[in-house]
Amino acid sequence: MEPGEITGVYSEVSRLSAPLCARVAEEQLPDLRVCTVAAEWSQSDLVRGSRLRFSQQWTLIMDSNDHKSIRTVLPAGPCVPLSEELMSERSPIQGLRAVVRETGAQAVLLEVWDRHGLRKCLNLTALNKHGRVYDDVQFGSLSWSQCENKLLYVAEKNKNASASCDEVLLLLKQDRSVYWEDWGEALANKSVPVICVVNLQSGSLAVLQGVPPDVSPGQALWAPSGRAVIFVGWYHEPFRLGLKFCSNRRSALFKLDLDGHCECLSGVDLSVSCPRLSPDGLTLIYLQGRVFGPHNQCLSLHQIDLKSGKTSTLLDVVNRPQTGEFAGVYEALPPCCWSADSQQVLFSSACRNWKDLFMVDRRSRTVTSLSGRKSASDRSRFYGSWKVLTVQKDLMVVCCSSPAMPPTLRVGFLPSIGEAVTWLTLQQPSVTFNFHWTVLDVIPPPEEDNTPHPGLDFGAVLVKPPCSLHKAKMPLVVFIHGGPHSQFPAEWNCTTAGLVKLGFAVLMVNYRGSTGFGQDSILSLMGRIGSQDVKDVQRAVLAALQMDSTLDPQRLAVIGGSHGGFLSCHLVGQYPEIYRACVARNPVINAATLLGTSDIVDWRYTSVGLQYSYDQIPTADALAAMLEKSPITHAAQIKAPVLLLLGGRDRRVSPHQGLELYKALKSRDLAVRLLWFPEDGHSLSKVDTQSDCFLNTALWLQQHL
Repeated sequence: MEPGEITGVYSEVSRLSAPLCARVAEEQLPDLRVCTVAAEWSQSDLVRGSRLRFSQQWTLIMDSNDHKSIRTVLPAGPCVPLSEELMSERSPIQGLRAVVRETGAQAVLLEVWDRHGLRKCLNLTALNKHGRVYDDVQFGSLSWSQCENKLLYVAEKNKNASASCDEVLLLLKQDRSVYWEDWGEALANKSVPVICVVNLQSGSLAVLQGVPPDVSPGQALWAPSGRAVIFVGWYHEPFRLGLKFCSNRRSALFKLDLDGHCECLSGVDLSVSCPRLSPDGLTLIYLQGRVFGPHNQCLSLHQIDLKSGKTSTLLDVVNRPQTGEFAGVYEALPPCCWSADSQQVLFSSACRNWKDLFMVDRRSRTVTSLSGRKSASDRSRFYGSWKVLTVQKDLMVVCCSSPAMPPTLRVGFLPSIGEAVTWLTLQQPSVTFNFHWTVLDVIPPPEEDNTPHPGLDFGAVLVKPPCSLHKAKMPLVVFIHGGPHSQFPAEWNCTTAGLVKLGFAVLMVNYRGSTGFGQDSILSLMGRIGSQDVKDVQRAVLAALQMDSTLDPQRLAVIGGSHGGFLSCHLVGQYPEIYRACVARNPVINAATLLGTSDIVDWRYTSVGLQYSYDQIPTADALAAMLEKSPITHAAQIKAPVLLLLGGRDRRVSPHQGLELYKALKSRDLAVRLLWFPEDGHSLSKVDTQSDCFLNTALWLQQHL
């Protein structure tokens, strides 16, 4: 493989677009019902070195008499680029489109569009009521009031908004070196959010008062009355902990009226997220979890009767799902998730080695899979994983993909109880691949069982190139996800597809502690990192080699990022004769030295089985436990060449972690290479960075396998 060939393969798989969100609009004609499905997509452009966003629209024609039968789908129109848009939202009644746009002059505009063009435009920057508008999924929101005369959104507080010019100059001199906490990795410069309301009739902008001073508001929406807002508030005292990928931060639901009166709607010492109001305005649902502990875990789904104020549990935490059963909620709810009659809630969630589509009925509290798969054995004949984008007027828009098929959109109507969904594909992907893929279920041997949580199994997804391409056995790349409480579902993965197209088999392992296997599996990893998860990955590798004789046991490599990098370095240290190459992205190398530099210091204690509190002072015993479970203790046994990929702005795992291993291997004259990306963070998510990482990873594997 030449570098040009590798770059060409990566360009082919990375340019394939993925849907970000979808919206449905409906129009009733005399004899027809017309639905418009508009989807927003993201696509990597290697020439620009950036991600493009564009929209695409389909028109669905249905009979007036049969509201759940699609007669015709008109061909999609051309893709329309969405340059400079931060957020957009369509109003439910008039179909107005609100857009928050960042112009080249660094001004932020709020635009409202109707059928005739631009109706309203406000320069939010010139109004100087707040700082940067939040467009992230953690805090950000853009919500229409019921009367469609007001919009609310979340922005950074303007700390000097009420000061005079002289006072601002004095404050800048006094406070220019003052440290402002932010919310950690990928949320830098987000420190003090505020809720903002625009009156579209008067053109006025107000920052709502009355939010508790120890709370950072986000995920805001209008209450049914239109005279109050509902939001999630994250407690930031005594200090902020990293929020990205962490569903275990102390937070609550609040209701704030426009006069500044604020009340708490949920319990204390809990973590909440994703408030969603029913179409009839009578019920509010939200997700709830524990504080501290695993930073991503199985969540419960709760509902509030807004008339009585009574809260009840709609779906509880699933500790240990039975085979083929619903495994719990692990992911955010879609922005629109209700049936038209306000009786069903639609969501997608991890379920073993898949991501599946579920509907819960509020009356019976039963959960139904809507993907049309009867059992695990027949899943490979269908789309691998499903993700719901929206459901409006009972029309569902979902994204489907598999390890061999890039994301595609499908639509179908919510079924009556006991009925199946008739799914319709809006547009086939531009290309599919003839990869072979299968799912492995792995049972640990008795000596590797977890005593407090016995009998747990786990899984993996094996993806291979067509066997006809290989006359000899093929090399196997073991790909390990980070988290550790996340998942490698059987869905499209750009890195996996690129490696398989280059001739490698890839094994994506969901070790115990991964999401989709119940809360017991997640809790089983506490205090056992560096041991149970390492053995699980090795057990999955042995199972794959035993199952598939086309894999070459003499040509094994391991790659992974974050906790996946932690495990990759553990594997080459604990099994030095097994693996011939390693690639680690921002790996945890020495948990003891990481303690004071990570934005999620609580996880450093929890992961080794210790309780955390904000006033925690490190002890010798705690540091010893962290060191004992770290890959650095096995560095002297490493023989495999190691490639390290480090982000200079990583707030979660300091890049000095990778440097620590780099120096340990260099001092022993072992093969090690380090790539440093000074402007990138923990996920190494910049387009140029990802392209560079894939090229160097492929060359490293080719050289050493």
